[in-house]
Amino acid sequence: MGFIKQLGRFMMHGAEAHAKWEIAVSLEILHSRKRLLILMLLLIPLLLGGIAFADPIKEALPDVLGGKKAYSPSFYSMGIFIVSILIGMGAGLITGCIGAGGGFVIAPALMSAGIKGILAVGTDLFHIFAKAIMGSVIHRKLGNVSVPLALVFLIGAIIGATAGGMINRFFYEINPVLSDAFITVIYSLMLGFLGSYAMLDYLKARKRMKQQDASVPDTGAHGQRDEGAEMGSLPRSIQAVKIPPMVRFDHDFTPGGRAISWVFLVASGALVGLAAGIMGVGGGFLTFPIFVYVLGVSSMTTVGTDIFQIIFTAGYAAITQYAIYGFIFYTLAMGMLIGSLVGIQIGAIVTKVVKGITIRGFYAMSVLAGFVNRIFALPAKLAEMELIPLSKPVAHALEVIGIWAFFVIIGGFGVWVVGTFFANLGVLREKEKGQ
Repeated sequence: MGFIKQLGRFMMHGAEAHAKWEIAVSLEILHSRKRLLILMLLLIPLLLGGIAFADPIKEALPDVLGGKKAYSPSFYSMGIFIVSILIGMGAGLITGCIGAGGGFVIAPALMSAGIKGILAVGTDLFHIFAKAIMGSVIHRKLGNVSVPLALVFLIGAIIGATAGGMINRFFYEINPVLSDAFITVIYSLMLGFLGSYAMLDYLKARKRMKQQDASVPDTGAHGQRDEGAEMGSLPRSIQAVKIPPMVRFDHDFTPGGRAISWVFLVASGALVGLAAGIMGVGGGFLTFPIFVYVLGVSSMTTVGTDIFQIIFTAGYAAITQYAIYGFIFYTLAMGMLIGSLVGIQIGAIVTKVVKGITIRGFYAMSVLAGFVNRIFALPAKLAEMELIPLSKPVAHALEVIGIWAFFVIIGGFGVWVVGTFFANLGVLREKEKGQ
């Protein structure tokens, strides 16, 4: 239980940091005419009928460009486009309202909608890359990017992302069902740890509220934390290892700055890149806790540097490990981008009229719904590969239960957030006038 708690806390820090980035980037895009114009340009292929690959064309393409073997279908369909917008909006509502990782539900949602795991991962990476490119300058303007830190970190991230993409494609080449099962197991473990911690945290917060007979501060999903202003024993031990060359950083926050060996930066980058390559989600949910609580980088430097690395890590992984092999569904990526921009905006506004404890509860339920969805989908895949004895009707029933549990909870949350938004329009306008 102690290990789960520590791992859950570690991942929760990362989920919150990544959500802050998503919210900031989305607001930057929505408030900029130039960025909205870029978004419209990205939608031109859909307006023209999509980047459809007809079967004869696909057969003529080499494997490396998605011919013959790739799932595709990178075609335009109004139904597919609407579903992708709804999935993106659901993730955006969670991110904006809860202040934690709504992006974690994208891959499970896509897989539940019938998209194969490897295509869901590649598409999610491309969607994150597009969003990062469009909103990338916000922290660069503030001067919070440590370029030496980021460049050395990216060496490891590229190695890790390459390995992650190769692992996913390796399992896919052996058996597409094995690929889905592998991605499902990874997501089950991650969502299980994170969901368990989030639910325990929510229950403890409710207990404290009852004991004190008072409300906790309305600070979103998890309250405000000290984000690494002072180093713990682990970062001190790591920075004490002097394997040259040493990378210096945080000159503006610490007299003389701090220094860390390139070995630890490359190793950390490899871990983040591996997570991005296997799961999608940009790997950003790991960067913040690793930088702040393991490497001892200040939170201000971490935020800016994380933006920098997400662009290159997600872009590299999306293009070189998935796009050129045909594992990106362009229609879905653009729909998710539009939906998430709208969802984040609505969710962020709703936090002004909803108690933080309520938001915590919804977040725990959302993550656990994703866990139930993936864990209930796993038996069918194992049975299909004849690894466990399970009849098709039973396997199908379990899968359907997981899908319904997931979409009912996420859909119910979405309806509640949107309903709360419209029901409190008057209050929200008054608050906006008072600011």
